[in-house]
Amino acid sequence: MSEQTTPVEEKKRRVTIVDTTLRDGMSSVSHQFTAQNVADIAGGLDKAGVRTIEVAHGIGIGASSIQYGFAAETDVDYVRAALGAVNDADIAVLYVPGIATLGNLQDAVDAGIKTVRVAVHCTEADCAEQPVKWAKDKGLNVMTFLMMSHKLEAEPLAEQAALLDSYGADVIYVVDSAGAMVPRMAGDRVAAVRSAISADIGFHAHNNLGVGIANAITAAENGASFIDGSLRGLGASAGNAQTEVLAAAFERAGWDTGVDLFPLIDTAEHVVAPLMKEPQIVDETALVLGYAGVYSTFFHPTKRAAKKFGVSTRDILMELGRRGVIGGQEDMIIDVATELAGRTYETPAQLGAK
Repeated sequence: MSEQTTPVEEKKRRVTIVDTTLRDGMSSVSHQFTAQNVADIAGGLDKAGVRTIEVAHGIGIGASSIQYGFAAETDVDYVRAALGAVNDADIAVLYVPGIATLGNLQDAVDAGIKTVRVAVHCTEADCAEQPVKWAKDKGLNVMTFLMMSHKLEAEPLAEQAALLDSYGADVIYVVDSAGAMVPRMAGDRVAAVRSAISADIGFHAHNNLGVGIANAITAAENGASFIDGSLRGLGASAGNAQTEVLAAAFERAGWDTGVDLFPLIDTAEHVVAPLMKEPQIVDETALVLGYAGVYSTFFHPTKRAAKKFGVSTRDILMELGRRGVIGGQEDMIIDVATELAGRTYETPAQLGAK
């Protein structure tokens, strides 16, 4: 009788989950996590095996201001709290040129970060050259974001990614900042970027159209090896792809994430959930924001403007989408709201001249 052979088990594909509860998730709590909250969440993520944790004001380091909202603590306080709570995880910060300065980044380096994520609009990769090269000279691991990636077709987006690759970026993300993509769009863009660069690829999903998890899996199927998530989906607008759901869904799809699902669920359920101001859902404003392709952090300012000027959030968002506004153009929300209300927004100087 011949000896029966057991087929060699196929090696699982690997994807790395990066958690952004303590950065993108800050937008859901008006940047009011305390240093202790940060330590508790980072500690839980570390125990679950998450190896990169992003920490900062919701818009990134240096963003605590009247324009973007004041955080409860400084970026350095948040970084130190996270570092003090983890054993194995790498702590990262987000750097947006024009908001953060290299001085802010140096402060984060002095506090102990080893990774920076440099985020630029999808048509402005050249704006990342200085911070990427600066960070590489400092020995940092550099991830880069092409924000609002739905605004470029696959091939032009790949050309922008190639610029980031030439600057020395270690990971280049396709970022669905508006939650405007469906799986085919995510897959096509990642595949085009994969063919154009040698660096690793990441994908960052928002859930405005309810397909954040599907987009992330499709991105991985097309070459992304780093996938962003946030516990309980905490994040701007309808939130991000949910970290614990990503872990479960990728495992069911045959991927190795390297994380332990149940400690991840426990941290989401018992640490993050009690801190949430409201459930992270796809409500009318979030849905229309994704449908119109508007930057996710416009969510709360649009609601406030609609209430102040007595107009519809839907009308504001559709007009912002028609005008093609991007992150950093938050002042346009008031412009559009006043126009829809049939009013002129008068400055104090104009009022005094009457």
